[in-house]
Amino acid sequence: MRRRAPKGPQDEPREATAGVTRALAAFASDLRFDEIPTDVRTLAKQCLLDWLGVTLAGSRQEAARILRAEVLEQGGAPQATILGAAVRTGVGQAALVNGTASHVLDYDDVLFERRLHASVGLFPALLALAERDARSGRDLIVAFVAGVETACRIGRLVTDAHRERGHHPTATLGTLGAAAGAARLLRLDVEASAAALGIAATQAAGLRAMFGTMSKALHAGKASANGLLSALLAGRGFGSRADAIECLHGFADTLSPACEPGAALAGLGETYALRDVLFKYHAACYSAHAAIDAAARLRALYRLDPRAIANVTVRATAASLAICDIRSPQTGLEAKFSLRLTTAMALSGRNTAEIGSYSDAACVDPELVALRDATRVVGARELAAGASEVIVRLRDGAVHRLASDVSEPNRDFEAQGRRLEGKFAALASPVIGSANARELIARVGELEHLERLDDLVRCCAATG
Repeated sequence: MRRRAPKGPQDEPREATAGVTRALAAFASDLRFDEIPTDVRTLAKQCLLDWLGVTLAGSRQEAARILRAEVLEQGGAPQATILGAAVRTGVGQAALVNGTASHVLDYDDVLFERRLHASVGLFPALLALAERDARSGRDLIVAFVAGVETACRIGRLVTDAHRERGHHPTATLGTLGAAAGAARLLRLDVEASAAALGIAATQAAGLRAMFGTMSKALHAGKASANGLLSALLAGRGFGSRADAIECLHGFADTLSPACEPGAALAGLGETYALRDVLFKYHAACYSAHAAIDAAARLRALYRLDPRAIANVTVRATAASLAICDIRSPQTGLEAKFSLRLTTAMALSGRNTAEIGSYSDAACVDPELVALRDATRVVGARELAAGASEVIVRLRDGAVHRLASDVSEPNRDFEAQGRRLEGKFAALASPVIGSANARELIARVGELEHLERLDDLVRCCAATG
């Protein structure tokens, strides 16, 4: 049942951004499956499969185990499943644990323009709610697309200045996206959906200073749980502002020193941010991927022997340096944010797609440390946003250099789908078994035809 939230006191919104909250709420509330282009539906299913894989693998990581233990000790109504554990708890708790598990490996998809990991903030809330309320696969797709579009458009409004101030978009924008998606899944009307965005806006938080720690993964869990709570409360009539994104002292005004008012609503309902989604094939921060790719290709092209390398220079963008310049990582989590170490791993032939490669032991491995210490990272303003260049100087005087840009999405969806299925199987099979992994691939492939998601969730139970 659609419920209207009571209105709170309204100050005059800033003229340039007036109506953003309501317009985005209307879009999310009114979006229908048949309106979503076929390629966007395909990408939504690919995002779900990738998210399930990284979540199942992440469920065995220490951060997920700690959070799961705390949630189970607190207890909750058996409404939704904690993936990889075969236990059920409250929808908010399931969203919190699954969201954290899905981001702990830093192996999830990304919308590079906004530096936003959308799936890890949205799917934990949406799958938990869909399980509780017996929603269909079509419902899940529509809610996900609505949430992603909402998060990205608010990201365009607050510009890169939001991230540069120190906020983590996955935490902040993700909370708003999860609220919009959950509101759509709950079938709230426009007024209640706008209230959900307001409730989410006042909870949205996450510090980039936490990169390289367990708390970064918690950002995704909290975004999902808080966004879900916002929609649930709005559905019960909990009040908020209907202009929380654009009002004075609201989300945009408080969390960003700059705004682009026209960007939030331009092409709404015509263009879809999900078309720019990028999938990871290295289990590290995406800002390190261009250098990893360049280093790996140099090794293959010139059959490089790490012992023959005199020194290495990584030329990277300012944005990459701001995120991935942990010079001497001490933990596996920190390793994912070290351009020096990840480049050394690629040049040494380490499998950067393997989650076990990023370990505390790798940080003190003599071969890797020697190559890491021979690597310097410098800024390069002329590089494109998703590019890095690696320059290798050998002891015999030879110099090899190569640049790579990882910001362009793959438009060959069939090839991308096959590659994602391989990644999923490698991540999920050790947790749920090969048979369940194969069935999950099939279930996701037919998602729009599933009346309920019970069988899909059932496959996510650990087998060992």
